Amino acid sequence: MSNLKTISPARAAELIRAGAVLVDIREADEHARERIPGARHHALSRIDADNPARPGDDVLIFHCRSGARTKGNAARLASAAPQTCETFILEGGLDAWKKAGLPVALDRKQPIDIMRQVQIGAGGLVLIGVALGALASPGFYALSGFVGAGLLFAGVTGFCGMARVLGAMPWNRRAQTVAAPAAVK
Repeated sequence: MSNLKTISPARAAELIRAGAVLVDIREADEHARERIPGARHHALSRIDADNPARPGDDVLIFHCRSGARTKGNAARLASAAPQTCETFILEGGLDAWKKAGLPVALDRKQPIDIMRQVQIGAGGLVLIGVALGALASPGFYALSGFVGAGLLFAGVTGFCGMARVLGAMPWNRRAQTVAAPAAVK
């Protein structure tokens, strides 16, 4: 089966109450910030190496943020699910789930996902380059050109240098909680 059926958030919620498993295929940084309570996290990047289904799963419902990622990878998701499982895609993903008024867990302590940070950073640099090019010196247009070339390179090769740099920033490092030794009195 290569095409998974889509279901509405309301229908998905009914199936989940009846024992279906909701599988979040977004990456860890996306899932950490905002998620549907009770959803099993299984990033799409791990789908070929590790099966998202567990023994006893009869119904799997895959979701991403908008539904585009799940629809675009329906064949991969269908082949990852056991033949005995009934599988669906949540129509509209997390966005539609929220719009339907269903519960979402939001952890504002977690940074926004890396790709949104890249969009904000790249957009800001392009805007600065254009503004400085118009107001100060046409040489600043090169900044916008450089950012555009970087985005083109990232799209063609799959390697985004800005995402790598942003991923190493302190606000994106996972908080490592180290148990403090008990105070001695």
